[in-house]
Amino acid sequence: MNLLTFRTEEDLNRAGAGLIASLLQAKPKAVLGLATGSTPIGIYEELVKLHRGGSVSFAKASSYNLDEYVGLSGSHPASYRCFMNTHLFDLVDIDPANTHVPNGLAVDLEQECAYYDAMIEDAGIDLQLLGLGHNGHIGFNEPDDSLIAGTHAATLQHQTREANARFFDSIYDVPKQAVTMGVAPIMKARQVMLVVRGESKAEIARQALTGPITTKCPASLLQLHPNLVVLMDEAAGAWTK
Repeated sequence: MNLLTFRTEEDLNRAGAGLIASLLQAKPKAVLGLATGSTPIGIYEELVKLHRGGSVSFAKASSYNLDEYVGLSGSHPASYRCFMNTHLFDLVDIDPANTHVPNGLAVDLEQECAYYDAMIEDAGIDLQLLGLGHNGHIGFNEPDDSLIAGTHAATLQHQTREANARFFDSIYDVPKQAVTMGVAPIMKARQVMLVVRGESKAEIARQALTGPITTKCPASLLQLHPNLVVLMDEAAGAWTK
């Protein structure tokens, strides 16, 4: 585990983007596991700058997103497909056919999940980008007595829906389910980059990275990953001092 704390958000964003850019420079056909929410936005902005400056190309790369809300089409402004198009895909030279987000409108969700797992297994994720939920979730793998290994339809806890309500008109509009990668494809990624921001995430980051490994804190399983890098701002990483 490599823990890195940054004085400014700009430094954190540049470091995160730099890791992804370095991978793409060394391996143009890299497979990226991508995340949504407020955590990775600054990193995506830096990647767009690097691309526009000619430092990095996504032309041969492919991507697999962690999750998508059940019941939302890709054109819905709060969908994760729309998020990725807005913040990254439409701003770089990646082939849209090589960008993958679970289908939240699939008639047969079980079949969709199996299909998504098969694609990821065949591709092999080189770098998985993750944020950290206030309750320790990664993707939408919520705390529980046990976790589902593969991609699955997860029921979102109230705290998670509350945290995501800022992207909707109200909490009542936040879907109650999402299709999410399970812990198995996340842990199979060759490298995992966990990004944590803000004082409100400091305690859960400490628990996840130094506490017991338990499904009650899904992010704690990352302690078992052989190539984990953690990027934190000063507020989130205050416990490391």
